[in-house]
Amino acid sequence: MPITLVSRARWSLMVQFALFGLIMSSWTSRMPSVRESLDISALQLGSLLIIGGFGSLIGAVGVGAIVARFGSRATLLAGTIGNVVGFGLDAVGLANGDLAPFIAGVFINGLCGALINVPVNINAASVEQHLRRAVLPHFHAAFSIGAAGGALVGAGFALAGVHIATQIVVVTLVVTGLRLWLLRPATALTVRAAVTTATGSIDAHGTGRRNRRAVKSALAAWREPRTLLLGVVLLAASLAEGSATTWLSLAVVDGFEAAEAVGAIAYATFVGAMTVFRFVGTRLIDRFGRVAVLRVSGVSALVGLALFVFGPNLAVAWIGIVLWGCGAALGNPIAISAASDDPERAGQRVSVVTSFSTISSLTAPPLLGLLADAVGARYALAAIGAVMIVSLSVAGQVRRRPIEPAPEPAPSPEPAPDHSIRTGPATSTVPSDTGGPERRR
Repeated sequence: MPITLVSRARWSLMVQFALFGLIMSSWTSRMPSVRESLDISALQLGSLLIIGGFGSLIGAVGVGAIVARFGSRATLLAGTIGNVVGFGLDAVGLANGDLAPFIAGVFINGLCGALINVPVNINAASVEQHLRRAVLPHFHAAFSIGAAGGALVGAGFALAGVHIATQIVVVTLVVTGLRLWLLRPATALTVRAAVTTATGSIDAHGTGRRNRRAVKSALAAWREPRTLLLGVVLLAASLAEGSATTWLSLAVVDGFEAAEAVGAIAYATFVGAMTVFRFVGTRLIDRFGRVAVLRVSGVSALVGLALFVFGPNLAVAWIGIVLWGCGAALGNPIAISAASDDPERAGQRVSVVTSFSTISSLTAPPLLGLLADAVGARYALAAIGAVMIVSLSVAGQVRRRPIEPAPEPAPSPEPAPDHSIRTGPATSTVPSDTGGPERRR
């Protein structure tokens, strides 16, 4: 494989991940403006956003079959174009204070988020396999950096007094242009692999047969114990990261009677620790392996969470925030990397695994919200420790597995022997890959 092709794919995907984080956080960072434009309460807004979660879940369940049938490039293109439609409807709804187009846009964006998330992770895993060293956490760090940049973009538009609908249109156009420009280099490795596999098929209909088998295996992946257990690992990682995103600032403010700015700095500390460790952690994975790093990460997250929840003061809790952020950094990329060990089954398995992340984003906010009302946001966070412990118990599932051989095609029936007298060397005529005769001596 040419080094330049792998390098171009790597850096194109880094930007794709960053753009994914940027476009999502740029508008979610302006939720007060969204609430004001639609003239609804915070509770109503939260209920509307859950619709996007259902769109994500539907997309995550079906995207494996879509990638298997049409390939990662076509799927990523569909998600990119779908985002234009979704954000366009959101902009129309916010500009006119109309809930109907806004709800439709939120659902479409949730659906298209899966059509983007799975292909970029599959291609990032392909880069990792070609480089033969851990780099997938770098891509997830790029997502975090993009999300932070998106929040700054939203703040800039807000300070300039630009309406949220205008901001969404501008950001969507810029992000879409960059995504389309980087589409081909970002997906070059998986497209090349698909072409290589197709040209090596045993007959002219081999590609079609493989597509049909791949679509069937998209559902079969839901019956694979290892894939489901990798989903549990990702579920715990998503809870560790997502609960901090939603509740950490509030927990600092309410639990330690701190100012709102201190809560914001606490969350920034968490994101900073997680992003730095996503860059540093790749060397640890290469040296010690996925299983050891995942277990140490899980212990770090648990200890950090315990220090934050039960620490006697904010200084101790702050140490917990750093350990929690470091521990939450690598679970997501390690689980996706493990699900992508077999390139031919990566799409189906990554689709299943990422569905668990979507499930956590749907269920965790309301459940933690109920606990927060009962015991406070700080102590409510202790509940995610139980899922982290379960993840630790199945960490061995991320160990690299050998690629499973594809099933051998059924042999063609042998022709009846020809007992006629021949005057020359014995020869037979067999079908070639192109359908024409081939002389075999």
